[in-house]
Amino acid sequence: MLQIGDNTIVSLDLIERFFHCNLDDCLGECCIEGDAGAPLLEEENRRLQELLPEILPYLSEKAAKVAQQEGISYIDSEGDLVTQLVDGANCIFTTFSEDGKCLCALEKARREGHHDFFKPISCALYPVRLKEYDSFTAVNYHRWKICKGAEVMGRAKGIRAYEFLREPLTRRFGKEWYDELAFTAKEYLKSKI
Repeated sequence: MLQIGDNTIVSLDLIERFFHCNLDDCLGECCIEGDAGAPLLEEENRRLQELLPEILPYLSEKAAKVAQQEGISYIDSEGDLVTQLVDGANCIFTTFSEDGKCLCALEKARREGHHDFFKPISCALYPVRLKEYDSFTAVNYHRWKICKGAEVMGRAKGIRAYEFLREPLTRRFGKEWYDELAFTAKEYLKSKI
């Protein structure tokens, strides 16, 4: 573990592991597998509630019905605010391309100019999972068999997980924090040679 900034502890896996999403391999399975929806921040939940009229046309018929009847989020068994699930599996914002890949309705609507909201930071950061403690935030790398193809592609391209996640890590923690992480990662990796 490495301390970055005043109050974050970063898993060495984020620096040591190679990673580059390979949607052709996994088909976006992270949007449909798991036992709960994607973690949401309170402000993300509020913003998504406001944007729901613009997002509804991008949702599947079943997801739109769930959104209107049950809402877009709920509190899971661990007490976390998460996106609503459809059929107990799919994130409510999951859509599918003609070739069967899971896509994010939020991202599609944003790219088409219907809103300026990026998908929830927990989604953008995956395979990183954040755990908030009283005095620090743990930045953990979550290993999951469905991401094996992403690790293989990352290794082939020579892209470390922290490098692949530069944009969402910067969005969540700031440029100065990310620059410190990148510098520390390079020094750490040099010391391993």
